[in-house]
Amino acid sequence: MKERLVSGIQATGKLTLGNYIGAIKNSLELQEKYQMMIFIADLHTITLPISKEELAKNREEVFALYLASGIDPEKSIIFYQSDVQEHTTMNWYVLVNTTMGELSRMTQFKDKSNKVKLENGTYSIPTGLLIYPTLMAADILLYNPKVVTVGIDQTQHVELTRNIALRLNKKYKMNFNNVETHIPKIGAKIMGLVDPTKKMSKSNSNLNDSIFLLDDPNVAYKKILKAVTDSENKVYISESKPGILNLLTIYSCLTDTTLEETEILFKDKNYKEFKEAVALKVKEFLTDLQSKYQEARKKVNYWAKIGQNKAQKIAQNTIIEIKKGMGL
Repeated sequence: MKERLVSGIQATGKLTLGNYIGAIKNSLELQEKYQMMIFIADLHTITLPISKEELAKNREEVFALYLASGIDPEKSIIFYQSDVQEHTTMNWYVLVNTTMGELSRMTQFKDKSNKVKLENGTYSIPTGLLIYPTLMAADILLYNPKVVTVGIDQTQHVELTRNIALRLNKKYKMNFNNVETHIPKIGAKIMGLVDPTKKMSKSNSNLNDSIFLLDDPNVAYKKILKAVTDSENKVYISESKPGILNLLTIYSCLTDTTLEETEILFKDKNYKEFKEAVALKVKEFLTDLQSKYQEARKKVNYWAKIGQNKAQKIAQNTIIEIKKGMGL
């Protein structure tokens, strides 16, 4: 029996090349080793305002892109978070076992709560931002995995999940694992093309800063050619050259080579030649992915239902056990 791994991704916007390299590609490499539980985190998505039309579109796109990228729904369990009602039930059991202090200390809560501004110019912090980490903990504990895949900015939430697991084990005689994190050695954080000091974001208003997986491949090609670098015109690995390091990382991840191998490949090339090579690789990747995406869209509803049924069977057992432990 394979060890279980849980991975989730929000449907807050169009997926980027950074999402593919940091999350989807990572999952592809792990689905042979683990029993993968992959969910589209649509409940997390509604933490901040989003129209029902955008949410519905984003959910389907993300699901289809996972299938198009090579996630095998016969090997992995892929589903919508909101289809499995046990997520919200587990969230309550987790929430009543946390404190305001724990949640208000979360770095993401402090960062995002400072940026929430309503249309009328006033500031209002949604409760969902505060309790976001408890839903994430519930997502994980519900399937009691050994491993979770997370972005670097989510590691604090995983640490909270570990603390909650210990608490529930002690109070209710549960047997939750001390979950481990899996972060890819390369590509965990793909940076923006316009500002390579900040993470490539699917919600960035500057469309040239991100490569979207459903971008016209020719548009994506041009975005790479316009990517910010520096004036040295030499290609090598250095933290002081964030633009070049970012493009080296993208090329390495799309060709399954190491950064060092990629550096050697381009050591005698100027920036124009280097960017053209990276841009061509991105264009080829998107062209192939998008051709598979169109076919994958037809299968989303079918596989979502199967994934829901499989996930629910596991989730229901966890709910039964924790209710018993709590005296419910």
